[in-house]
Amino acid sequence: MSFKSKLISFFKIVFPSTLAELLLFAFFITVYGILGTYLAQHYRIIFDARIPWDAYFSFDNKAIVMTGGSFERHPLSYYFFNWVRELAFWVSNGKTGVGFRLTLAWLSNLTISLSLIQIFKYLKNIVELPLWLSLLIVLFFSVFSTNILLSFTPETYTYTFFLLILYNYYTAIQIKKDKKIAGSAMVLAGVSIGGLTVTNIVKVFIPVLFEKDIFKSWKKFGNAVIRVVTTIVVFVLLYLCRIDFKYQNILSKSGEQYEKFSNVKSVPVWDMIVSYFFGGNILFPAFFIREKHNMKGFYYQALFMDVYTTFFQYAFIVILIGLVLWSYGKNFKNKLVQILMLSFLVDILIHCVLRFGLHTSYIYGGHFVFVFPLLLGWLFYSYKNSPKILSFLTAVVGVMLVFIIENNYIRMYEFFDFINQFYR
Repeated sequence: MSFKSKLISFFKIVFPSTLAELLLFAFFITVYGILGTYLAQHYRIIFDARIPWDAYFSFDNKAIVMTGGSFERHPLSYYFFNWVRELAFWVSNGKTGVGFRLTLAWLSNLTISLSLIQIFKYLKNIVELPLWLSLLIVLFFSVFSTNILLSFTPETYTYTFFLLILYNYYTAIQIKKDKKIAGSAMVLAGVSIGGLTVTNIVKVFIPVLFEKDIFKSWKKFGNAVIRVVTTIVVFVLLYLCRIDFKYQNILSKSGEQYEKFSNVKSVPVWDMIVSYFFGGNILFPAFFIREKHNMKGFYYQALFMDVYTTFFQYAFIVILIGLVLWSYGKNFKNKLVQILMLSFLVDILIHCVLRFGLHTSYIYGGHFVFVFPLLLGWLFYSYKNSPKILSFLTAVVGVMLVFIIENNYIRMYEFFDFINQFYR
């Protein structure tokens, strides 16, 4: 395949390539764009030079935009956010006012809207669901709290979210066609996905395990090892260059971060898992406000998520988890389903088992929340010849869609109350 053909194929994967995809993209970028534009024009919540972190839900907007975040967790994001920051400064003539905030918000909007198109492409082209069902699932997914928040939030999660979905879609295409994952694509994914959040690099290698006859042919196995090792070597060298080869800092800083983010005991572990890890990324719980300071004498109010307080919220999450487990059990022999679940298990291990950041795991949705609509899609696919069960599942998702829209609308109204009071 020529370079030109590869480039065209790449653009067809990343961007809308059919009328349905184009219309869907226009819808999302308009709706999210209205929200982000209004926030950027009237409030300081997206970026305030005085607030280094945690203005809302523990997102570190200023710290991420200005520095790329901590090197031990975001080893290469420094370089990516240099471009983002310079573009925002170019648009705003070097100021951090409305133009700066608008640029950040619209970059996030574009990224999340393209992410939703990737979900739609996966459901249509990989799962091969009918158009109406793909639209239902994508619409359901679009009102998850993660998508709403990341559509205007300049964070590593925003871009990791897009890259992970894109990589899952690309690898699904390759595996469905019994093709191997290109070494160049793996290196690029390792550097970009792992560079923004180091733990996610593991997910780059999971699809390789499911390439055709990978464990039956020494030649194919050896080729896979070469691709994996090359990706690791390139990533490690870039990582070490970023920190001037002072690798001792990685272990010391990582240990400090683990102690800081894994020893919170204010809420029972089971409730943090349900309300924060699974729930907060999908269905907004209640909020509470804390006073914070920037260690330079400036105090500000910060908004955080609380655990769920009603039976219906817990029931919603339990039902959704039940549907995902149902899908996994029904499609257990499906390679693509196994890839999604193994990827999800990486985050479950980090946050639920090791409890890293479990008390604020509602911000980590960009790493895994896309698994929910894709597994829902596979569940519908597995019953494509069972009209009664298909109708039942459609009704369940329809009711859940109505509930999540109502719940998240109310919570966003509370969010606006908060920024009206403190961030005008």
